[in-house]
Amino acid sequence: MTWNAHDLPPQTGKVVAISGANAGIGFWSAYRLAGAGASVLLLTRNAQRADAAARAIRAQVPAADLTVVPLDVADLASVRDAGARLAELPRLDALVNNAGVVHPPRRREHTVDGLELVTGTNVFGSFALTAAAFPALERTPGARVVSLGSLATLLARLNTDDLQQRGRYSSWNAYAWSKIMLSSLGFELDRRLRARGSSTRSFVAHPGYSISGRTPTVPGVNEPTRCTRFVDSLQTVFTQGKDRGADPVVRAITDPDADGGAFFGPRFLVKGAAVPAKPAAVTTDERVAKAVWAEAEVATGMPFL
Repeated sequence: MTWNAHDLPPQTGKVVAISGANAGIGFWSAYRLAGAGASVLLLTRNAQRADAAARAIRAQVPAADLTVVPLDVADLASVRDAGARLAELPRLDALVNNAGVVHPPRRREHTVDGLELVTGTNVFGSFALTAAAFPALERTPGARVVSLGSLATLLARLNTDDLQQRGRYSSWNAYAWSKIMLSSLGFELDRRLRARGSSTRSFVAHPGYSISGRTPTVPGVNEPTRCTRFVDSLQTVFTQGKDRGADPVVRAITDPDADGGAFFGPRFLVKGAAVPAKPAAVTTDERVAKAVWAEAEVATGMPFL
């Protein structure tokens, strides 16, 4: 069948957990899935913003089945607690690793666990959440894990000998490398799942160049200033709203014909309909994946698969 972003397959009875669901790609993914009938767990750090997101979704989908779960992906104790709640669910059809640092600090900073902040948040937090929630995914036939990639994966070279930039730190590399590593883990996860004969599958999706100023206003969720609206409108040719940027994520979850290891992104790289895309070569390099996976296990203290 042909997947249609405006006519999603019914998701009634399915349970989806989305990290960072209070804003951006996470919010719009939650909104779309709730509208299709899925029960959605909003994994967020800020309770007030989570409540605002839930109210905004219910304003459009009155019957939305939403549950807020506290999660700070920069804090491994919080990740384990949230992961334990997910692991106890009777079923978990999809886990979306969306939360993370978008604007890295100019100087190297650390998480509460002593990890480089951006890598610890964007990569290791997501890795630990997936590992902790895995029992629920495994008991759900055809469950899916979706990791958020980025166009930044095309624009940087990863140093596997210093993944946390203990040597020379660059804020650009911090973000780009984190997206390379998260994507790499996503593809490696699918390879490992297949090797163990699991029915769970892993996908990677990227939102293109999706910005707030081109996204519909949602009180408490997306409220760009007039200046931001004006500036972002000047980039219309090569940008889209985050509501459209969520399409590749939603497709990775709902397309019945999608197979594990697939990569989805906008048709025209930065914008457009969600279609199968070609990932950056470094993200599918198995040598790189092994190095990243090993680093993640050591950093989180959580051996996985």
